[in-house]
Amino acid sequence: MRPLKPERLDGAASDAVLEGPTLLYDGYRRLESWRVTLPEAGGRGRIRQTREVLRAGPCVGVIAVDLAQGLLVLIRQFRLPASLATGEGDLVEIVAGRVEPGEDLEAAARRELLEETGLVATAIAPAFAFLPTPGIVDEHATVFLCAVAASGLPEHAGAADEHEVTRPFAVPIDDAIAALGDMRPRNAYLMLSLQWLALNRGRIEPLLAGA
Repeated sequence: MRPLKPERLDGAASDAVLEGPTLLYDGYRRLESWRVTLPEAGGRGRIRQTREVLRAGPCVGVIAVDLAQGLLVLIRQFRLPASLATGEGDLVEIVAGRVEPGEDLEAAARRELLEETGLVATAIAPAFAFLPTPGIVDEHATVFLCAVAASGLPEHAGAADEHEVTRPFAVPIDDAIAALGDMRPRNAYLMLSLQWLALNRGRIEPLLAGA
């Protein structure tokens, strides 16, 4: 076994050569084809790939908490791919959505919160960022922690111009964290947010107080 060397866990720029894109479809999402040439490594020569990429771009997520009541605000929303994959398309999610062209990330988080739950953030702080499915989609997400008053939740919400319907609800934060022990599949935004809450449970109030 070769000696271990220190490695950073963040990404880095690559020497891969990109050719493209070729547009395959332009609908709700843009689908492109790219050709990639990877640099020589391990005596294997250059490796050439053809890959399809679904363009989603920057997105935001919102961990909406009511600290006075110890609640986490979530939504239910139908997702066609989830229905096709598991037969369970009525997903529980955190608030999330695309960033509009030219829109600030925090402004996008506040807008999505209002659209999908009817609530206004009284304080907001960045939590974490991640790439949901980097082998297929260029989506990159920034998740914010937001303070809200859950008593104002409507029965239904959702942006009319996006033809979406959401059903917001609230659960105790500790009950939501406990759901991490359930092995049934859930979407990555929710799972990562619950894990972040579990790791930062004692820091939520100071983070929002300093926002």
